[in-house]
Amino acid sequence: MTTTRSRMLFVNLAVKDLKRSVDFFTKLGFTFNPQFTDETATCMIVSEQAFVMLLTEPKFQGFTKKQICDASKFSEGLFCLSCESREEVDRMVKIAVENGGSQAMPTQDHGFMYYASFYDVDGHHWELMWMDPAAIQK
Repeated sequence: MTTTRSRMLFVNLAVKDLKRSVDFFTKLGFTFNPQFTDETATCMIVSEQAFVMLLTEPKFQGFTKKQICDASKFSEGLFCLSCESREEVDRMVKIAVENGGSQAMPTQDHGFMYYASFYDVDGHHWELMWMDPAAIQK
């Protein structure tokens, strides 16, 4: 399937405590769309085209026949976000760990690409990556 139009991305994640998750991601600098927020869900804005829906487990269960993954024990996916600098990568991981998250994997520096990762308060695996703009041009 080929398309020339831009697509929006909505990632849906089950969370145990919506307020705790909102507080965690707010400290990382994310904002939420109040139009799609209630006591069971919120829409975290990643960019103009990408969003993460944080859904309470009962709300999430309404969208699937499968069991909800216990992300504190199993990997359901890796969610990678780009950052503007190496410093932003390090800063965000530090904030995540200071606010109930934990470091997932060791930081890796490949010269043209730098990344680190953390688990959020529900165990979802997030990666933060900076890539040298000169490397992207090649």
